[in-house]
Amino acid sequence: MSQLSPRNLFVLSFIAIISVYLYIFGQEKTIELIKKEYLFILALLPISLAFIYFKMKVKGKELVDFNKNNTFSLKNTIVFFLIFQVVDYFAEDGFIGMISMWFLYWLMGLIALLLIETINYYKNYKLLYNS
Repeated sequence: MSQLSPRNLFVLSFIAIISVYLYIFGQEKTIELIKKEYLFILALLPISLAFIYFKMKVKGKELVDFNKNNTFSLKNTIVFFLIFQVVDYFAEDGFIGMISMWFLYWLMGLIALLLIETINYYKNYKLLYNS
């Protein structure tokens, strides 16, 4: 079985989240839920710019994978997600409140992934240019 890359998982999960939101909440409520997370969306801008900057700086160079020991298995990720779902089910007053948190989790996962990759590129940049 081929393994999905994190990029493909994020794209597929985004499509799934938006599809569920549109089906359950409708277009107006979906847009409202996304707008509510504007600060996290804005946080992606500087992280993305740093990511692109360091990725371009080390482009074409042999890179060290500093993240090779920091991997989460899919099983652990699903268990982690399910624990949050149970907590949200009770904290957010049921199923509707629980799924309204999915977009926030998606954004947090994207921010975490970008930060990890940016730090990896930064460490490679420091290793290549400050040796």
